Amino acid sequence: MNKEEKYELLTRQIVALIAGETDAVAVMANVSAAIHEAMGFWWTGFYRVTAKADNDEKELVLGPFQGPVACMHIGFGRGVCGTAWKKRETVVVPDVEQFPSHIACSSESRSEIVVPVFSAEGDVVAVLDIDSKELGTFDETDKKYLEGIVSMLR
Repeated sequence: MNKEEKYELLTRQIVALIAGETDAVAVMANVSAAIHEAMGFWWTGFYRVTAKADNDEKELVLGPFQGPVACMHIGFGRGVCGTAWKKRETVVVPDVEQFPSHIACSSESRSEIVVPVFSAEGDVVAVLDIDSKELGTFDETDKKYLEGIVSMLR
């Protein structure tokens, strides 16, 4: 099966998997597991936009994921995740070492894609972060299908 065929099947599976579920964390947990299992990525998970405990400032906080341990807090505009949040658009990074503000949670991560998750009101409420151990893993096909998948999370 080629990448597009895998995503087509995965998308149908996710539609069935999340149908009727209203708990956002449960949905993120199963969506990250489904993507990780189907596509074989190294790290797949969500960071949720959350208010910091000591002030009204917001940050990304680690949410449901599959893979090795990860960074727990990411600031607005920091790293690939914070950049996708700030720009409100998907960021594809073929080589993380060439991304100026990359946060190295692991030296094994070589390429990355981050897709913002929007609420029904249009606010970024989370980001889907996927890492690969290989350079240049992610392309327009990944962007198209992952944006479609996260659009189901509203």
